[in-house]
Amino acid sequence: MVSIKDVAREAGVAISTVSKVLNNYPNVSEATKQRVNEVVERLGFVPNAVAATLSSKRTGRVALLLKLNLDTSASDEINMQYISGAIHKAKELQLDVITIFHSMIEDMSLDEVTSYFESQGIRGIIVYGITTRDKVLHKLIDSGRFKMVVVDAPMVNENTSCIGVDHKKAQYDIAKKTITADKCKKILYLSGEDDGYVTKDRLEGIRKLCEDKKLKLTVRNGQFSEKRARELTMRFAKNNDCVVCASDLMAIGAMKALIEMDIFRPVCGFDGIILMGYVGKQMNTVRQDFVQISERAVEELNLLLSGEKGRKITMPHELVRIKYEDILI
Repeated sequence: MVSIKDVAREAGVAISTVSKVLNNYPNVSEATKQRVNEVVERLGFVPNAVAATLSSKRTGRVALLLKLNLDTSASDEINMQYISGAIHKAKELQLDVITIFHSMIEDMSLDEVTSYFESQGIRGIIVYGITTRDKVLHKLIDSGRFKMVVVDAPMVNENTSCIGVDHKKAQYDIAKKTITADKCKKILYLSGEDDGYVTKDRLEGIRKLCEDKKLKLTVRNGQFSEKRARELTMRFAKNNDCVVCASDLMAIGAMKALIEMDIFRPVCGFDGIILMGYVGKQMNTVRQDFVQISERAVEELNLLLSGEKGRKITMPHELVRIKYEDILI
C-alpha cells in the first residue's frame, strides 16, 4: 500500500507539504501542487480516513483572533463564550478552527501577519476586540487577502462582514430605563477606552438620551476598569443622580464605591456578565448573547468563503436586571 511518505519521497517534498496539497491549503506554489498531484495519481495514493476528513473541510482553516485584557480576569468570561459559540458552529459546518491571540501578532508588519496566517493554512478570520489603534489589522482587512468577520467594529467590504448589537440604541435603552425609574436629572457616565468602537457608539447613545430628555451629563473615561470606575464614582457620584456605565465591570466598581460611601444612586451596566450577580445589589444591564453572536459570525464567515459579499449584521440585545438567583445553576 502506498503511503504519504512514499508520495513525499517521490515528489521530493516534506510530508507536511503533501498534506497541505491534499487538503487544498493556499500557501503552496502551483508548481509544487502539480508535482505532488502527479505523484499521487501515478502511485495511486488514496488518503486515509483522517486525510479524507480534513479534505472535507472544503473552505480551509478558520482563525479566531481574540484580544485578552491582562488587567482583569473578568473579560475571560466573554472570550470563553465567544470561543464556545464559534467552536460549536464550526463543528456543525465542518470548519477547522484555531485560536490566535492578538499579542502573538501585535508587533508584526502586514506582510508578516499575512505570511503567518497563510503558513497556518488560514483562509478566514473572525476578529474580536479590534480598536482604532490596530492599524495592521485594518490594513489586513483592506487587503482582501482573507475572508473576515469583525465583531463590534463597523468594517464592511467585499471580503469582510461586521456583526454586533446596536450599541448606540442599547446604551440609550438601558440608561433610559434606569433614569426614568428614579426620575434622575444629572447623569454621571463612565465611558470605555478611547480607541474602542463600542465606546464611541455607546457614548453617542447616552448623549442622545440626555439631549432628548434635557438631562445634565458628566462624562468621565472609566477605561473599562473596575478600579477606575470606583475612583471616579467616589469623586463625582455625590453631585449626580445616577451612574451609567459602559460595561458591567465598571458598574461593579461604581456600586462598590456607592456602598462604601453609604449613599444610593441607581447604577446600570452593559454586557450581562455573570459576575454582576455577585455584587449584592440588583443592577440593570444590556445582555448580549456572546455565544450566539460568535455562532452567527462563523456562519457569516462560511458564507463569505462560499462566495457571498460582505455585509453588516445587527444582533438583538436584551434589557435585564441581574440578581444573584439568576446566575445559580
